[in-house]
Amino acid sequence: MLNPSQSGASYFLKGFDIIQIKGLRTFVLVPLLINLVLFSSAFYYLYLQLEDLFSYINDFIPAMLSWLNFILWPLAIIVVLVVFSFLFSSVANWIAAPFNGLLAEKVECHLTGQPAPEGTMADIIKDIPRTLSREWIKLKYYLPKAIGCLVLFLIPVIGQTVAPILWFLFSAWMMAIQYCDYPFDNHKVGFNEMKSQLQQDRSSSLSFGFMVTIFSMIPIVNLVVMPVAICGATALYVDRYRN
Repeated sequence: MLNPSQSGASYFLKGFDIIQIKGLRTFVLVPLLINLVLFSSAFYYLYLQLEDLFSYINDFIPAMLSWLNFILWPLAIIVVLVVFSFLFSSVANWIAAPFNGLLAEKVECHLTGQPAPEGTMADIIKDIPRTLSREWIKLKYYLPKAIGCLVLFLIPVIGQTVAPILWFLFSAWMMAIQYCDYPFDNHKVGFNEMKSQLQQDRSSSLSFGFMVTIFSMIPIVNLVVMPVAICGATALYVDRYRN
């Protein structure tokens, strides 16, 4: 049994151990493969666009400055990896939502020692409208606040000082909501009630979200963030909210 006094950050790190447990690896594999396929395909597409862009730029750069390519190419790839990690994770969460809920269910059964409910692929398919509806609720909650934060970046002084801090805090909060929602949703707990419970233990929620946000910014590592965060969030749910 996990220690209820653990910080939210430690629960995320615990997710790395949980994904290696025999019997759970199969359910971890599906969101991992979805991440890998989406990321690889999108990155390859963006890489081709970068090739076209650099070919266009090289037509205007004198031959004596061609060495700039050795600096600009790695820089461009790093920027694409970091920025795209945020964009593709949102798409991946929508596509993998039914499987993410299933992973959370299996992890909870493992942690509580209870038998997993019987289910088939048909049950997963039937549940798709409900899980996508839940993702839509989270998106409606996210968009107005995200737009408000982005507007702050355009304000002189505030955009360079306060806005980055608020954006990071908001990102951490949304990561906590995104991944803690799966075990709550499995028990048919409403979105507002789930959000209210996370707010009552805001320090744990934010520290968990901080870790997810930081690891999501690391190229390649961000491929495993989704299943790790689901496992960690489920462990957090079992200890703090299940009863």
